[in-house]
Amino acid sequence: MYSGKKILAVIPARGGSKGLPDKNILPLCGIPLVAHSVLAARNCAYIDDTVVSTDSPRIAEIAEAYGAWVPFLRPDGLARDTSRTIDSLVYTAGRLKEMGHTYDYLILLQPTQPYREAFHLTESIEEIADNQWDSLASVSPSPVHPILMRRISGDGLLEPFLTGSSTVRRQDFPPVYHINGSIYINRLDDGFDGSVSLNDNRRPYVMDPKYAIDIDTWEDFRFAEWVLKTAGRGQEGKDGWE
Repeated sequence: MYSGKKILAVIPARGGSKGLPDKNILPLCGIPLVAHSVLAARNCAYIDDTVVSTDSPRIAEIAEAYGAWVPFLRPDGLARDTSRTIDSLVYTAGRLKEMGHTYDYLILLQPTQPYREAFHLTESIEEIADNQWDSLASVSPSPVHPILMRRISGDGLLEPFLTGSSTVRRQDFPPVYHINGSIYINRLDDGFDGSVSLNDNRRPYVMDPKYAIDIDTWEDFRFAEWVLKTAGRGQEGKDGWE
């Protein structure tokens, strides 16, 4: 709890993964991938409950071993390749409310973002609660400025994304950011339903790009392991993780 607000962390981790089989429980630096997010949430004093939303009994068992709460399994209809994350979040919050557990904010932690730290969660919760915002998303400075982005037209010509001249010194480019997927926070009220677009959350929490690792491929996984090992992450185990 922070400033009188109860905080629910939800980590969605379905069992099916075509690109990386068993992705959510692959050992990353000796720790199952999903456990990195569980341990980050556990180390944030403001988070009241950390729930893993999964359809897999195996993932549920592993998540609980690292301190997560799995009060129920996600229905198969919300665990397909085409299922939307927001629908599983609405379902999870609704089921918990039926069980008598209510919260003021939900913080979404995607397990494919293993290098987010507890201090990121602490800072982002403070920002949204202190300012009484309705929604927040983590962002990082974009490595490519949209001034330099181009489409290729049907005639094979380059067309700028932005109007105006791109003859601007790099140091004069206005700063731009991209949604990095590490943290989403939304107020849990009547407006939290299937119409919510998490990537359109209005307020930013700015993160150093080095923490914004996103794992979709084996190349991403190997890179993430190299980064985490370089940062000193290893088999610290279930009782200590920063």
